[in-house]
Amino acid sequence: MNKQNEQRAGTTVVPASTFPGINETSPQLQAPLAATPFHAWTTPDGEVWCNFYRQADGYLLRFPGLADFAMTSDGSRVTAIPVPDLDNATLQHLYLNQVAPLAMSRQHKLVLHGGAVVIDNTAVAFIGRSGQGKSTLVAGFATNGYRFLTDDGLQLIPQRDAWLASPGPASIRLWDDSTVALMPADSVLAPAISYSSKARLLAGGILEHNAGDLPLRAIYLLDTPTDNAGISISACSGSETLMALIGNSFLLDIEEREVLERHFATLSELARKGIVFRLRYPRDYAQLPAVRTAIHQHATDKSS
Repeated sequence: MNKQNEQRAGTTVVPASTFPGINETSPQLQAPLAATPFHAWTTPDGEVWCNFYRQADGYLLRFPGLADFAMTSDGSRVTAIPVPDLDNATLQHLYLNQVAPLAMSRQHKLVLHGGAVVIDNTAVAFIGRSGQGKSTLVAGFATNGYRFLTDDGLQLIPQRDAWLASPGPASIRLWDDSTVALMPADSVLAPAISYSSKARLLAGGILEHNAGDLPLRAIYLLDTPTDNAGISISACSGSETLMALIGNSFLLDIEEREVLERHFATLSELARKGIVFRLRYPRDYAQLPAVRTAIHQHATDKSS
């Protein structure tokens, strides 16, 4: 992205080498659409979070009351159309964390709903449903001397004999309780976004962001904790691994057979590496040091 695209109202600025390009437009009200969405994301309480529409030249992603994003079929260009008075921080956040990973999937890139930290100069990743504690784990490591790559939107790149993990935006998003429990009072916050009360903590100071690709060592699938359960790490079977990867990957159009087959082939290749493990631990901030120790020891154990 060139210098003409520096941050202005209605513009999202991202590294062109990492994310697809984005165009800027003037704010517009969201006019009703005659088409029927082929897919929708909903919130836990059943509200529509995003509607997905096919267009002649690509796709339209509508976040009701926030913005539309028009995307070319190959995911190479995205046009953001914010509603009037939408703040740029919210537009940027929507693009980086929701739209860009989907655009990257149209370029046959694998992006997981997952966070990652650096252990012994390798990437250790965490995947799981929203609210399972991925960002809290990332922040727990990052505030205790470990660099982090991303708290979500983890891109994995296949190599001949290994996989690489790429860094995401240099920030971590936390709910208030995790922010209070884990972060220093003088942490640097990004501007608030309008649709979420999560704090966005920027890298710097105690939070050190890793800016380059690293070899992927392990992926931990966060399991639902049970009462009085201790910390346990166990291998996932091939079928468990594949289902976990499918359920935690960004993919824009699941009805396009060729794309779907290619996506499954990529996930199957990753599953065969045998580096996905199920992680169960008590959701108790006081237990996080023990959780970090268990993960570090497991990830660095050559027999794991």
